[in-house]
Amino acid sequence: MRSSRRLLLVIVFLLSLFVLFETLGIRAQFSLDALQALILMHPVAGLLLFILLFALGNLIQIPGWVFLAAAVLALGRIYGGIVTYVAACVSCIVTYITIRYLGGNALRELNNPLARRLLSGLDRRPLASIIILRMLFQTVPALNYALALSGASFRTYLLGTLLGLPLPIALYCVFFDYLAMLLNIAH
Repeated sequence: MRSSRRLLLVIVFLLSLFVLFETLGIRAQFSLDALQALILMHPVAGLLLFILLFALGNLIQIPGWVFLAAAVLALGRIYGGIVTYVAACVSCIVTYITIRYLGGNALRELNNPLARRLLSGLDRRPLASIIILRMLFQTVPALNYALALSGASFRTYLLGTLLGLPLPIALYCVFFDYLAMLLNIAH
């Protein structure tokens, strides 16, 4: 029963955050143009706010590609990719700490055959599993929540995130840079 309460707490927290940001109209401000302007507003403050918004956006279900595209269009594929990598890692860390604090190891404590089967793969090769999941799903919030609630150690989660994100971010950077060139969008 304890794990059910913790999962419920996580769901209520995430829904409340989503509804609050939607009601206040803040969620709509996470647009490509607004994020681009934010990055360009000030070399340090703009980037720090961008990182903060990426972390917050991850909690309220804003797709990471929006942040990546804004960074690439504002800073080019190399610097945009570096900024996005840092922001994505910080975002994943913030999500892990927040969700783990609220939900603990709730998925691990569930008495469910499917959950146990999925977690057994993570238990056998935790680092490799997280790296592969990051390569496939990058910063998808549901992945962050599941990993935080799975009992994966912070160290393994962090290392898997740091090693799993560079390749997909690099590929997206090339894609968005190419798209910007095709659409004649300057950066």
